[in-house]
Amino acid sequence: MKLITAIIQPHKLDDVKEALAAAGVHGLTVSEANGYGRQRGHTEVYRGAEYTVDLIPKIRIEVLSDDADAETLVDVIVKSAGSGTIGDGKVWVAPLDSVTRVRTGETGSAAI
Repeated sequence: MKLITAIIQPHKLDDVKEALAAAGVHGLTVSEANGYGRQRGHTEVYRGAEYTVDLIPKIRIEVLSDDADAETLVDVIVKSAGSGTIGDGKVWVAPLDSVTRVRTGETGSAAI
């Protein structure tokens, strides 16, 4: 089993959710995140004053998958979240030792 984690632009969340649903994903976790990559933030002007925004708002998506489906789901996320500009995000995959569904006690792939 794998844990797929993606950091994406907030305005791409609906596109990614629809693409993952079409790929057969039945559940995911979404949380707000702040950070920066190579762009190192940006400057904005508000009421004539310029200030630096160091941490850019992002969305973190986590999806559990079987080993066989992980690469396909990564491709789905990359294609649906990408715009070709700096700050599109990152996707990484980590191995999972075990998963247990709290309600039923199911473990492994049955818990996904």
